[in-house]
Amino acid sequence: MADACCGPQEDADHDEAQSLWQVRELQLAAVAAVLLAAGWIVGGSVGTGLELASAVAGAATFVPGAVRDVLKGRVGVGTLMTIAAIGAVALGQYFEAAMLGVLFSIAEGLEHYAIARTRRGLRALLDLVPPTVSVLRDGSEVQVAPGELVLGDLMVLRPGERAATDGVITSGHTSLDLSAITGESVPVEAGPGAVMHAGAINGGGAIEVEVTALASDSSLARVVHLVEEAQDRKGVGQRLADRIARPLVPAIMVLAVLIAGAGAVLGDPLVWLERALVVLVAASPCALAISIPLTVVAAVGAASKQGALVKGGAALEELGRIGTVALDKTGTLTRNHPRVVEVVPAQGVSREDVLAAAAALEARSEHPLAQAILEAAPGHPPAEDVTALPGHGLVSADGRRLGKPGWIDPGELADDVVRLQTAGATVVLVDNGTLLGAIAVRDDLRGEAPQVVDSLRKLGIEPAMLTGDNYRTATALAAKAGISVVHAELLPEDKAALVDRMRDGHKVAMVGDGVNDAPALATADVGIAMGAMGTDVAIETADVALMGEDLRHLPQVLAHARHARRVMVQNVGLSLAIITVLIPLAAFGVLGLATVVFVHELAEVLVILNAIRAARSTFAGRAGVLPLNA
Repeated sequence: MADACCGPQEDADHDEAQSLWQVRELQLAAVAAVLLAAGWIVGGSVGTGLELASAVAGAATFVPGAVRDVLKGRVGVGTLMTIAAIGAVALGQYFEAAMLGVLFSIAEGLEHYAIARTRRGLRALLDLVPPTVSVLRDGSEVQVAPGELVLGDLMVLRPGERAATDGVITSGHTSLDLSAITGESVPVEAGPGAVMHAGAINGGGAIEVEVTALASDSSLARVVHLVEEAQDRKGVGQRLADRIARPLVPAIMVLAVLIAGAGAVLGDPLVWLERALVVLVAASPCALAISIPLTVVAAVGAASKQGALVKGGAALEELGRIGTVALDKTGTLTRNHPRVVEVVPAQGVSREDVLAAAAALEARSEHPLAQAILEAAPGHPPAEDVTALPGHGLVSADGRRLGKPGWIDPGELADDVVRLQTAGATVVLVDNGTLLGAIAVRDDLRGEAPQVVDSLRKLGIEPAMLTGDNYRTATALAAKAGISVVHAELLPEDKAALVDRMRDGHKVAMVGDGVNDAPALATADVGIAMGAMGTDVAIETADVALMGEDLRHLPQVLAHARHARRVMVQNVGLSLAIITVLIPLAAFGVLGLATVVFVHELAEVLVILNAIRAARSTFAGRAGVLPLNA
């Protein structure tokens, strides 16, 4: 991307530049500008020599790349600039040749600096990992580098210290600050068994953490790597710009040759040769070539630093065109921490018997609903040979069943089931040949959900709820969130089919947990995984992964993508407009080389500065979207 104008460059070289004045192209531009100014002031033969020296200094930014292109059988924009510079010198237009070098070098330097700064900001996430970490080895505490950690090591983290890699807390209680990773400012309480991510700050007491991933394979390192890959993925707009720019360069050279050849027939050959050189500069698609990739790099980098992993230009562009958002209920609109709120036993059955039967069936399940039941009834031995029937429930070898009303007849508890569902609870029934009772589990709505729904509507996006839960429960919860479109009692394949039907001329995003909603996430124009930090499946499969649990990231990243898409359209439009205007003016001699060089490079600088706006833009406050500290 950074080399669109003047041939391949080593990005690493530019990444080392910490300030504008450390960028090689800008250093050459400064030298060339000083020589050019001195030549203009001095005048005469000495001034001509200084102008020529200025042209050579400026050309050093694009001639090497042009030579490499020619040796590889390619013709790039750098080739056009080289021919124009040589032609200007041959015609004695030293001032114009020097001006071309100065302005082109400035534009190239700004482009490389903008990309390097964005990527440095992203890689700075890795600086969250401390240079050393305390580890218990052979009964004593030693300091080691993160790269020396091995699986099973016990890290000792005191208050204020960061985790060097991923692990599981084995002792101690604390609060974890994940703001640098997920963008969430509220600390998370954690104790034994809780996951500790690389870069997280221990905000409470001293804890011991068992290492579960090497530092190079930590969730933080993986996210940085994926974002760097995402920044290089081309979107639809970039492929279109490439299709325009690629044939444009040889076409420009053919046009220049025809114009120069016309001089032999229509008039002074030198005049027409000069016009041909001016056309080479005027029609150079440098600004067009960088218009979209630079914006993508900036926007994806900015999103990642706020806890949203956008998987490349295509995902960014699609995200900016979303008209409908389908939201899964559990874990997206709700907190994903369900609890048993009521147990209704059948006649002659005790509450404890109902919970015991349910706990035995759920003993080996990791489903959130199962965890709620096991918390209410711990210590029961698991049932033998339990089979899960998707969309229905569980059944054991001895005939005990747990599942949704409809699969199990609620019988005498039908009115209680309706009452509980209307109150927003999920109801499961338990039987062993005869009905044992009903268990109501409720997963509370996220506090920010109504605000998020309001923000989506301010963006012109209509939210809809998709859930496998029953219609009464889903409707009750949707009403609290302010969602009017509800699709309930859906199997995973039903969600995927429904997302496909929801398009109706609109781009659809599906927001889910990245695992259970995988078919729908894959079917949607953009799949968005909620709370994906540390979840390999979610990060790898979703088009967009919201690393934290705060739902407010959703409208914020949508608004951010729309802003980035507007910047892309503005940059492409400006680039094409400049080329369209300059070519005829240059071909008919209305504009000279100096003027065309100035306008052409000014357009490139404007494109670069406009693209940087995508990096500087923040999520908070866009289109009525609430900031994260609201």
